[in-house]
Amino acid sequence: MTATNHSDLPASNPKQQGPVRVRIAPSPTGDPHVGTAYIGLLNYLFAKQRGGKFVLRIEDTDRTRFVASSEQMIFDALRWTGLDWDEGPDVGGPFGPYRQSERTEIYREYCQRLLDSGHAYRAFETPEELEAERKAQMAVKQPPKYSGASRNYTPEQAAAALAEGKPFTIRLRVPDGDRPAGTASTTFRDELRGDITFDHFNVDDQVLMKSDGFPTYHLANVVDDHLMGITDVIRAEEWISSTPKHVLLYQAFGWDLPRFWHMPLLRNIDKSKISKRKNPVSLIYYRQAGYLPQAMLNFLGLMGGGMAQPSEQEIVSKGLDMKLADIFSLQEMIERFDFNRISLGGPVFDLVKLKWMNGEYLRGLNAEAFFQTLRSTIFSDSYLREIVPLVQTRMEITSQFGDMADFFFKDDVQPAAEVFVPKKRTLPDTLAFAPEMLTVLEAADWQTENIDTSLRALLTAKEWSVKEAFMLLRAILTGKTASPPLLESMVVFGKARSLDRVRRFLEAQKKAVVLAGRK
Repeated sequence: MTATNHSDLPASNPKQQGPVRVRIAPSPTGDPHVGTAYIGLLNYLFAKQRGGKFVLRIEDTDRTRFVASSEQMIFDALRWTGLDWDEGPDVGGPFGPYRQSERTEIYREYCQRLLDSGHAYRAFETPEELEAERKAQMAVKQPPKYSGASRNYTPEQAAAALAEGKPFTIRLRVPDGDRPAGTASTTFRDELRGDITFDHFNVDDQVLMKSDGFPTYHLANVVDDHLMGITDVIRAEEWISSTPKHVLLYQAFGWDLPRFWHMPLLRNIDKSKISKRKNPVSLIYYRQAGYLPQAMLNFLGLMGGGMAQPSEQEIVSKGLDMKLADIFSLQEMIERFDFNRISLGGPVFDLVKLKWMNGEYLRGLNAEAFFQTLRSTIFSDSYLREIVPLVQTRMEITSQFGDMADFFFKDDVQPAAEVFVPKKRTLPDTLAFAPEMLTVLEAADWQTENIDTSLRALLTAKEWSVKEAFMLLRAILTGKTASPPLLESMVVFGKARSLDRVRRFLEAQKKAVVLAGRK
């Protein structure tokens, strides 16, 4: 990949006429990610600044990772932040349906067009054959890549394989993709980076239609963007490497390209890509933990440097506090956000700053609004009603409620070693087991029986007793050796907050080990 940077990028492509239309297309595979809200906000601002339309599309063709409840969580979480869309699965629109699982016949029709035009072909390799091919390439230190064995099938060979009932995928025929490097390439314009060129030697013959009849992201994405009239594709920079495949598809269909804007990825403090291992990434977590939606949206609006801050003269003339110069309403973001200001260095998702900003918003509420905020979050009737049955049978007087249920309301719990290390285990042994328990919990469906089943399978494999593991987990979650029923408490506390508590425990123990080694 090569890129040519430009310092004076135009705000739009003059070849494209008509109203601006942008979209976000999250996949319902789990909790909605803060990155979805970040890219969603940028698309929303872009559309509102230009009198355009903001579309929400659900990309649910990956049935192996599909989570039935995730779609509604996406709707709820995005609306919690203050974002609204003009078209989508729940509000309708002229270009529906807006769920990809409801558009499969459309994709098959367009895939057949590619087969008929020779821009795609059927590939008959089995998953086992592809895996063997990948391992052989890695053994000789070659980058894993489809060899193209089916690419040159004659019509007779393909017909014979079909007649035998062999399952197949449909792949994009990348022009000259099987030749030595430098023989063919695709160049596209990124509105933030300028022209980017990919050598076709590094562009695989991507699968367009899987053997189960569902399209891959690449085909569905391009077909939907074209049919829905998307003028500007604003997405994370991790999709840059996929863009040449999308450009080739646009060209194969004979369609005009949209403008591409690839936004810098959110980063941790250490500049690594934001991940659940270092920061909570679930919007559900931030909502349940007591962050205000306007603070979250304001914080995300600062990512990337596109927000034009008030000048020093404006700050002085309005009597503003310098440290509050980063506080913006959504309307102010629409008025001031400038896409040409975006820095490609990678915005830092700094939890310290987010907490500070949330505190500023909290202190800006009057007493009644603050009370209502508490009543709608950690002291909501629904949350309290879930907690009460877990502690009621253990209480003798109501004032004991705080002692028994305090961990449901605390932000952080860090148990001492004597609380979380089982009697027959060592500290290193326990700290080696805890991350494996976290991995199991991350994959678990968050119901009591499912958590229990998942944990017991791990305990059998690692030769830990239920008593030992539950003691460790109870200490991490509550900070105590005794509590209301553990698994039921975890369900009420919620998956996002439970996992965050385990991660914070592991991070604190890691730091403690480092500090102990320095003494």
